[in-house]
Amino acid sequence: MNETPTIPELDIDPYAADNLTDPYPMHERMREAGPVVRLTPYPSLVACGRHAEVHAVFSDHATFISGAGVGLANFNTETPFRPKSLILEADPPLHTQTRTVLSRVLSPKAVMQIRAAFTEVAEQMVERLVDQSANGGTVCGIHDLAQIYPLKVFPDAVGVGPDARENLLVYGDMIFNSMGPRNALLARAAERMVPVTAWIMEHCKRENLRPGGFGDQIYQAADSGEITHEQAPLLVRSFLSAGVDTTVNGLGNVLFALAHNPGEYAKLHADATLARPAFEEALRWESPAQTFFRTAVRDCEIAGLPVPENTKVLCMLASANRDPRKWPDPDRYDIGRRPTGHVALGAGIHGCVGQAVARLEGEVVLTALAKRVKRIEPAGAHTRRLNNTLRALETLPLRLTPA
Repeated sequence: MNETPTIPELDIDPYAADNLTDPYPMHERMREAGPVVRLTPYPSLVACGRHAEVHAVFSDHATFISGAGVGLANFNTETPFRPKSLILEADPPLHTQTRTVLSRVLSPKAVMQIRAAFTEVAEQMVERLVDQSANGGTVCGIHDLAQIYPLKVFPDAVGVGPDARENLLVYGDMIFNSMGPRNALLARAAERMVPVTAWIMEHCKRENLRPGGFGDQIYQAADSGEITHEQAPLLVRSFLSAGVDTTVNGLGNVLFALAHNPGEYAKLHADATLARPAFEEALRWESPAQTFFRTAVRDCEIAGLPVPENTKVLCMLASANRDPRKWPDPDRYDIGRRPTGHVALGAGIHGCVGQAVARLEGEVVLTALAKRVKRIEPAGAHTRRLNNTLRALETLPLRLTPA
C-alpha cells in the first residue's frame, strides 16, 4: 500500500521580529523543506514558499477562497473585527460584481487620464529633493518621497479632501497588521485606531468626495444599480485601505534597491525608459506585501500533499518571488530582468485591482529621478517599521547627486 505523504514541520514563526526584519533565511528553509510545510507555532495552517505552489493556490479561487479572510483569522469560525472587504475578502459572485465596478473605475483609460497629474507631482517633489541635496544635504527616501507622494496623488484621484491624510497610513498599518496574529504589533496599531476609523468612514461618504473622482464613480455605479448604496462606502474604504500602504512601501523598497545597487541606478539614469522595469523588479525583489492567506473550501491537495477542508493556507509571496526554481540568481536586483509572473501583486481573479495605478506611480517617480539625479547613495543606516504583512521602511537616509 502507498503511504499518505506527510507534510514536513518546521519550528518557524514568520511573525517573529527577527523573521520580519530579515525574512530571507526563513524563506529558504521553507522552500527547501518542501512545497508545503507546517509551522509549529500555527498548527492549524499550512504554508507554501515556492513559486509554483503559491501561484497555483492563487489561481484556483474555487478551491482556495478569500471570503474566509486573507489573514490568519478564519472568518468561517470567528467574527471579523470590521465589515469584510467587498473585494479582497469576497468570492464570486459578490467578488465578480464589485470587481467589475472597480475595474472600470481603474481602467487603462482612467489611468491615462491621471498620468499627467501624477507626473507633474512626481517632478515637483523630485525637484524639491534635488534642491535640498544640492548643498550636500540628505533626504529621507520614506518621509520625503515614498510616503508623501502616494498620500498626495492617490487620495486626490479618489476625491478625498486634503486634511489629515496621514490617517490613511495609520489605518493601513492596522489593516495589514490585523492579517497576522494578535501580537504586540497588532496591539500597538490598534491603540491608534478608534479616531482614525471614524475619519476613514466619514471620508467614504459621498458628500465628502470630490465629484468625478474614483470614489464618486463608485457611487455612480450604485445609482445605476450595479452595486447597492450600502456597498459603495465599503468599496471606497477598500480603495483607501489598500491603495496607499502598498505603494508607499513599493516606492520605499525600490529606492532602497537602487541606493544599494549603484550599477543598476546608473543604467536607469542613462535610460529613463527603464523606470517601469526597475519598479517591477523591485516588486519581485522586496515584495511590499509579504504574505496573504487563502482557505481550503474542501479536502484537497497542494503538490500532492493533503490539505483538509477549512485549512488556512499561508502563501509566502516574498519567498515565491525569490524562488530559484523560478528565477535565476533570485537574490540579485537586476533591472534588466523580466520578472513576468511575480506574485507581489497577487495572481488570478484576486490580483491587485489597482495595480495599474501602483505601476504608474512607480514609473513616474523613477522617471523623474532618472532625469534629475545622477546618483542615489545611502547616507546612513536605514530603519525598518515592522508589520505582520508589509515589508516596510521607517527611515531611509539618502544622498542625491544632481544630474
